[in-house]
Amino acid sequence: MKQFSKVMVGLDLTKMDETLLSNIKIWSPILGIEKIYFVHVAKDLSIPEELSKNYPDLLAPVDETIIRGIKHELNEFSFDPTEYEIMVKEGSPMETVLRWCKIKDVDLLVMGRKKQLEGSGSLAKNLAQKSPTSVLFIPEGFGTDHPSKLLVPLDFSDYSRITVDLALKLAAKVNATVACCHLYEVPAGYSKTGKSYEEFKGIMLQNVQKDFAKFTAKHDYTDLPCEFILKEKQSEARYIIDYGKSFGADMVIIGSRGRTHSAAMLLGSVAEKLIQLNTEVPTLILKKKGENMSFLEALLKL
Repeated sequence: MKQFSKVMVGLDLTKMDETLLSNIKIWSPILGIEKIYFVHVAKDLSIPEELSKNYPDLLAPVDETIIRGIKHELNEFSFDPTEYEIMVKEGSPMETVLRWCKIKDVDLLVMGRKKQLEGSGSLAKNLAQKSPTSVLFIPEGFGTDHPSKLLVPLDFSDYSRITVDLALKLAAKVNATVACCHLYEVPAGYSKTGKSYEEFKGIMLQNVQKDFAKFTAKHDYTDLPCEFILKEKQSEARYIIDYGKSFGADMVIIGSRGRTHSAAMLLGSVAEKLIQLNTEVPTLILKKKGENMSFLEALLKL
């Protein structure tokens, strides 16, 4: 699989890095990773002038110190030095990571998803929204076993085809199971049809089942299971997470679609909410490479 041959991994020098390194080590041969860029972004890498004057031999340059620390961690996980490059940069974390994703032409950005460690996760969400490439979130403390159950939320779009194709390829490599889910709801004006809520719920279910049958026939998906979930009061993302728990999913793969051609092509609202709520299993936001490039180019000109 050459889809993710170049990968960028964001490190923040906390215990989150251990989770990222242990997982990326396992996933590297599965994803076909050939080159990894480990990047750490600091707002300021300079040593205060007064301190450097008074103690000229006390501190090594900050970037060199960080690089040595990252190298030590990589050695602990037996990473081959020929397969990676360490980058320590100064500036705004989001803008800097996005800029280097473009410069290095990476296929996948890997970020940690914290739930108890210090940090709100807002940077990770913003990077996922605006990244020109796919983004994989790995939750804090997640184990390193190969995933055995992959969940793919569907809307029967072209992105659904792309995500199912990827899930099936990954599943074949690690002997995993793929399951899909699709959310449907009863339209607000159903009562004007003269039918009850229960009757119209049945009509909507039959309709989405037909759509799924057309989708699988069009793309030649044989025996692809799909759970049809009635959306009522919760957000779509919450239904996906709840079903994922009942299914025992250990990875979610969801497609991202651009909302508009102006201002920025951001994640679809369901994928965005899923990032905020899911802190338990890895989530891969799959994008067509370069789909946010117009936004990124505008950002880098600021």
